[in-house]
Amino acid sequence: MRFAGKTAVVTGGASGIGRATVDLFAAEGATVILGDIDDAGSAIAEASESRVLFRRCDVREEADIKGLMDFAAEKTGGLDIVFNNAGAGGARAKIDEITAAEWDDTMALLLRSVALGIRHAAPHLKARGGGAIVNTSSVSAFHSGYAPTTYSVAKAGVLHLTKIAAADLAQYRIRVNAVAPGFILTNIFTGTLGLSGEDKAKADAMIGQMSMHAQPVARSGSPRDIAEAVAYLASDAAAFVTGTDLLVDGGMLIGPRHSWDPATPGMFDLLAPQP
Repeated sequence: MRFAGKTAVVTGGASGIGRATVDLFAAEGATVILGDIDDAGSAIAEASESRVLFRRCDVREEADIKGLMDFAAEKTGGLDIVFNNAGAGGARAKIDEITAAEWDDTMALLLRSVALGIRHAAPHLKARGGGAIVNTSSVSAFHSGYAPTTYSVAKAGVLHLTKIAAADLAQYRIRVNAVAPGFILTNIFTGTLGLSGEDKAKADAMIGQMSMHAQPVARSGSPRDIAEAVAYLASDAAAFVTGTDLLVDGGMLIGPRHSWDPATPGMFDLLAPQP
C-alpha cells in the first residue's frame, strides 16, 4: 500500500497506460482522480468503490486542466501525485507537409498539456509540502523512425520540460520525472490510423506480432509495465530521484539489432573471413 492516504491525478486515465496506472494507484491505497475526454472514465469510477473519481478533461483546454487539479484538491483535501499522461498520435504529416494548425494541435495535446498540468498542480503540491509529478514521454524522443515527426518532437520537449520543472520546483520538495515507453500495446496505434471494428482487431494482432520481435525482450510491452515504472517514480522509493527519465522499452534502444539478435549479422560479421 505505497500510496495509502494519498491523492493522485491521472490524465488519459480511461484507457491504455493511464487506465493501468489508475488501477495500480487505487489498488495500492490512493484516491485517484481520473481525467479523460472519454466518458468511459465514469464507469471506471462507479466500479471502483469510491477509490476513483472521474472528471471529464480535455487537456488541450487550460480551464479543464486547472479544473481537474482543483477538483482533486477540493474532493480529497490535497494533491500528492500527478501523472501527465493523456495523449494520442497527433498529426502524421512529415515536416515538409505539415500545416501550422496540425503542428499546433499536436503540441497542445502532447507538450503544452504537460506544462499546464505541472503549472496548475504546483500550487496544490506546494500546499501539501511536496509531491511527485510523472510525465509520459516516449522512445521517439531519442531517435527518428519510431513515431510521426510532431509526436516525436513533442515527446522530446516533455523530457527537457521535465528537467527544467524539476529544477524550478525542487525548492518546494516537488519531484518531477518522466517515463519513456517503448512498443506498448495500447489503442494509440490504431487510433492514429483511424481504425475501428474488425480492421482495428486485425491491426492490433499484427502490431502484437511485430512488437515481439522489435526489441531484445521478446514480447509486447503492456500498459502494466509502464504503470509499474510510474508507480516507482511516484513513490517514496524514488525520493532521491528527480529530473530524469526512466526508459521502459524492452531494450529497444540499447543498440542496433545485430548487437542483440544473433540471427542479424553486423559489420564485423560480414567482414570476417569465412571458413
